[in-house]
Amino acid sequence: MTALLIRRLVWMALTLWVVFTVSFFLMRAVPGGPLDQERQVDPQIKANLMRRYHLDEPLWRQYVRELGNVCRGDLGYSFRLADFRVNEIVAQGLPISASLGIVALGFALSLGLSAGILAAVRRQTLLDRSLMMLATLGIALPNFVLAGVMIILFVFLWPLFPAAGWGSLGQLILPGFCLGAPYAAYIARLTRTGMLDILGQDYIRTAAAKGVPGHAIVLRHALPGAILPVVSFLGPAIAGILTGSLVIEQIFAIPGLGAHFLEAATQRDYTLAMGLVLLYTALLYTMNLLVDIAYTLLDPRVQLE
Repeated sequence: MTALLIRRLVWMALTLWVVFTVSFFLMRAVPGGPLDQERQVDPQIKANLMRRYHLDEPLWRQYVRELGNVCRGDLGYSFRLADFRVNEIVAQGLPISASLGIVALGFALSLGLSAGILAAVRRQTLLDRSLMMLATLGIALPNFVLAGVMIILFVFLWPLFPAAGWGSLGQLILPGFCLGAPYAAYIARLTRTGMLDILGQDYIRTAAAKGVPGHAIVLRHALPGAILPVVSFLGPAIAGILTGSLVIEQIFAIPGLGAHFLEAATQRDYTLAMGLVLLYTALLYTMNLLVDIAYTLLDPRVQLE
């Protein structure tokens, strides 16, 4: 385990360095810059701002300076939110986006696993076909379209939930469901496929022949092996939930990292965009590592190497 963690940390550092390098040069290759504004700025003021943010230095020196700051954990000041450091913006927005992601992941797992198990147990029935049709619809339907439908139904027609905002659990129900529904559809299909494969194994038939109750066969014997594909899917899915929350946070006016990420992209805020890109990269790599560890807990035959 220690050797695995050391290797993964080394690869994570290399991955972050590659992502930093590519992002650094791509952002500066795009025409325009963070100090370009619609209103004309006095040349002396612009020169002072360029000097403050070291944009007047050669590109290689900017790269070395920013790489050194990132290695020390200092992401610098935001260009558009000049009074705030990127670390402070991330510290304020990450718990909000994480809360929305946890709610969305809860919906995805509970709905997806339940639908997949029921469809596998009742295979080739009307329930199976109906659940898989809903899963296909959930995969094909973008979450922002689903968000519009949910707002019309449960805000205007049946006012059960608030339309937007942040501060209570009720304000997370609709955005969490809209964000987690597509992933619930994927999990349902993966769970059904895994359950059908496991339910045909010899040890499942042996357990049934010994008189083990049906629910015990499904939950205790079949489910741990059937959810291995789901565990593999959860690594990128969790990162996708966090990055996919950009649009959902805008629709439901949730003050998470999504608004900052879109603002950084449109306003060419180099430091804030770089900080969020590195954050999402680190989260994705960490999730994949946790998935590999979870594999060994669910299936002892799987070796970490």
